[in-house]
Amino acid sequence: MKKIESVQEFVEKLDAAKKVNPKDLSSDQDLTIAIMNLISIEEHLMFSGAKTGKHQFYDLINEVREMRKNAMLKIIPAYEGEVWCISKHLLAAAMRVFEVGTKALAAGDKQTAYDLFDQSYSLYCMFWGLNMGVLTTESKDSKVQKPAKKAVQKAVSISAPVQKTDEKSAMGRLKSWVRNAVNCCIE
Repeated sequence: MKKIESVQEFVEKLDAAKKVNPKDLSSDQDLTIAIMNLISIEEHLMFSGAKTGKHQFYDLINEVREMRKNAMLKIIPAYEGEVWCISKHLLAAAMRVFEVGTKALAAGDKQTAYDLFDQSYSLYCMFWGLNMGVLTTESKDSKVQKPAKKAVQKAVSISAPVQKTDEKSAMGRLKSWVRNAVNCCIE
């Protein structure tokens, strides 16, 4: 499979795929948020069953789990190793860290909230990097592949002003790539 060398090439491939298949990354982004919430529902059903002693809560877990699995299949149709489980846990962790951040924000601890939001977004970016083939896992030190860095540089140069990130770090490049490639506001 040929590696994508630029954001323009990525967009062209995406547009071509849309002509055959209307699924796009903005829909996938919405779907990832739904998956996060389905994972949370599974957790809440377990805790509600345990706290109330009502097994009806436990009985709903499989139904919600099947919905979550079907949604994940739309984004991760094929994978190797434990990418499926890693992906699920990245989304679950992103959601939980986000929720802790919102509680810190509500308590007036803005800096803690901002740090947690950044951590949540990092986890979310790892999910996309892993599932879009932007992260390499060939060595013990995973990193953003060189083509992704080129794509990030091109995307940053042609897009609207974006937040500054440390583009020298792998996570900085990954965040910049996700910000420019996975945009729920593009129709």
